[in-house]
Amino acid sequence: MWSLSNYVWLFGSDEFFESFRNNMLWLIVVPTASTFLGLIIASMTDRIWWGNIAKSLIFMPMAISFIGASVIWKFIYDFRSGGDAQIGLLNAVVVFFGGEPQNWITIPFWNNFFLMVILVWIQTGFAMVILSAALRGIPDETIEAAVLDGANGVQIFFKIMVPQIWGTIAVVWITITILVLKVFDIVLAMTNGQWDTQVLANQMFDWMFRGGGDFGRGAVVAIVIMVLVIPIMVWNIKRANAEMESR
Repeated sequence: MWSLSNYVWLFGSDEFFESFRNNMLWLIVVPTASTFLGLIIASMTDRIWWGNIAKSLIFMPMAISFIGASVIWKFIYDFRSGGDAQIGLLNAVVVFFGGEPQNWITIPFWNNFFLMVILVWIQTGFAMVILSAALRGIPDETIEAAVLDGANGVQIFFKIMVPQIWGTIAVVWITITILVLKVFDIVLAMTNGQWDTQVLANQMFDWMFRGGGDFGRGAVVAIVIMVLVIPIMVWNIKRANAEMESR
């Protein structure tokens, strides 16, 4: 009965549903944005002479911890009230163009996207490196044949190149998706779950280690995270088996 009471609490908790909703939002936006940007950047930087320099700069955030990245972006989103000079980069730009400064990370709903930008900034470099290697593995003959057939750059990219690396794109997307399910560092450092930004992993941490702790409720939230990961694991196993059978 003790363990069942935790599940009763879970499905009757507004805080849980807020965390679940925010996690679903993160799962939709972050993997998609990171993979898409990584793919576009990988394609573009392979065609310019300073591409390796650009790739190094874009990959650099991968070397920063989530907490370190959050500290950097806290300065970007910083807000000063009472007419004080705005030291936050985003508010400085807004004020420069005649707008009103905002406390960005306290704006409900939209503040979730401001936090997601941090993880997209970190993971785009990872997606770019993996997808760049995949793009370089496409046979030149395929591209040359498409050019001879009159295909333009956009058609070659979306109809020739992307289908040939679709498996790699899926792997990158899945890898970032798993990371998103575990993310709590950014939320912890930026808002600590306040202003409707709570996520499942941070909620689990709160219940386990704060306010005296409640390991039962924390464990129930952890089980939800595990259940969300299971479909991804099943897909990966099926894909790996299919690849082994095709060899």
